[in-house]
This record gives sequence, C-alpha cells and structure tokens, in this order.
Amino acid sequence: MPRPITLAAVLAVLLAIPLAAQQVQILPVPTQGLAGQQVALVPLTLVATDPAFQSDSLFEPYRDRRVALSWADSLIGEAFTARAPEVKWVLPPKLRKIARRAPGLVDDPDQMGQAMLRSPKVKDVPDPLRASLRNLMAVVGGRVAMVPAALGFARDADGRVRAELALAATDTRTGKVVWRSLALGSGPTPGAALTAALDAVLPLAQ
Repeated sequence: MPRPITLAAVLAVLLAIPLAAQQVQILPVPTQGLAGQQVALVPLTLVATDPAFQSDSLFEPYRDRRVALSWADSLIGEAFTARAPEVKWVLPPKLRKIARRAPGLVDDPDQMGQAMLRSPKVKDVPDPLRASLRNLMAVVGGRVAMVPAALGFARDADGRVRAELALAATDTRTGKVVWRSLALGSGPTPGAALTAALDAVLPLAQ
C-alpha cells in the first residue's frame, strides 16, 4: 500500500517544482523522434496545491485526490493525442487494462513510484521503478515511457492560477531519462492553467 502523502510532503513538492524551473530547460515534447512508436503515457500520481487553495471554490471539484488525478490524466491524455497524433500514445486506461491482464508480470501503473522522476537530479531510473516500466513496455510493445511526474498549482502575482507539470521520458531498456521538461501555464481556472502548460510543451509547430 502506498504511504499517505503528508502536508509536509505536499509543501515540499510545491517548493521543489518552482525550484526545478531554474534547473530544467523548458523543452517541447520530442514528437518527431517518437513518431510511429508506441509510447506509454503513464498515469499521474501526484497533484499538489498551495494550502491557500483549501478554501478556494475553484479547487472544490479537485480536493478528492482520485478525482484530481483522473481529471488531470484526462486533460493530459487529450492534449498528447490531439497535438501529437504521429505518436502512438498508450493512455492510462489502456495501461491499467494491460496490468490487470498480466498480474505478476506488470505492476499497477498507478503505484510504480513514478512521481520520483519529478526531480531533475534523477538521470538513471532506479529499481523497482525501472523494472516496472521495462515490464510494462515489454507488453505494450515499445521502448519509451512518458511520465507526467508531478503537477502543482499556485497563484501568480496577478491572482491567476499557475500550473507546473514536471514531465520526463525514459528509455525503458537502458533505464535512462532521455528527456525532461517543466510545462508552465496560467489561466483563470485550474483547467485553463493546465491546458496552457500543456500547450507550451506541445506546440502545433515545432
């Protein structure tokens, strides 16, 4: 069973993601290099919001962790499939089906520990995450896994919602992190902010 995320851990993520913006270059998703390939878009497992949002009605629909993760996965999946159709994205619902059909071989994609890839310091994926991703891709039929590692929400100085999404792509055969970026966006609502962040790393023209 995964350990519950404490308030201290959430605050640590909120502080770490803006810091990562200084360390990770904001790069577009390398869709040309992935064209024609089966690429797993792994489920998001960590959504953190500024504690000031606890009483903000904008975040009322997302206070339940499962609801927030499902909502974010849906927006992320839609953005990747719509803006990078040249890649054969395998989305979280399909990955969960694969795991259910291969018990003992493929780990639950919601509990592999992929949030650790939010750290820019991780260059080599450690076990057991490395083995979990490798086994998953052996069944999916590809090599690269795209990991939305952490999503954070805060307020900009002008009062708009800011979304920060840490993304990492791993070569599951070598265990290397081969691409990393921080998607940043702002908007009047969490949905608009996340959409703007995804637009930034999935531009129509690259």
